[in-house]
Formats: sequence, C-alpha cells, structure tokens
Amino acid sequence: MERARRRQPRLLTENEKARLDEFQELIHYSSRYSDDKFEYRHVTLPKSMLKVIPRDYIDNKTGTLRILAEDEWRGLGITQSLGWEHYETHTPEPHILLFKRARQ
Repeated sequence: MERARRRQPRLLTENEKARLDEFQELIHYSSRYSDDKFEYRHVTLPKSMLKVIPRDYIDNKTGTLRILAEDEWRGLGITQSLGWEHYETHTPEPHILLFKRARQ
C-alpha cells in the first residue's frame, strides 16, 4: 500500500480548539507496549468528540480520522512526549488512534 504524500498540516482555528477543549481530560492513553523496533500505545478519544472534529480531519473512504501530523493531533488535545507518530486508525472503532515511536 502506497503511503500518502506528506502535506502541510491543517491546524485548527481558535474556535475549533475551543470546541475541543472540554474533551481533553476525557482522552485515555493506553500503557505502552513494544516489539523489537517500536514502542506503541493507543489513544482513545471520547466518542462524542468525533462529532466536533473538523470534517477535513476525516478520511472520506473509511469514515475514520485520517493519519494526522503531530501538530494536528496535538491540536486535538492529545499530549504525549516527543517522537510519537500517528500511524493507524481502527475502522470499527474510529475514536481509537494508534501511535508508535522507534525504540531507544
């Protein structure tokens, strides 16, 4: 499967950020797990948060969030240490985002 061409992140407007602020404390972060190359974790957004995320953050083919650049997922209120990359979404559960980073 070909990787999407890198594009400029679409940052949220102040109004969009304000609508998402109420959800920040409800975001759940899994424990970390790993293999030989990467450390992983998943981030679960409140389902109701999906209704206020801008439509251009959604992949029209799958109905899930598209792969977000770091500035985009941080703009949603997701807070993690440096090095994490959003690499996958789970179609049956579109409110769950999968992250990875190289093992140190």
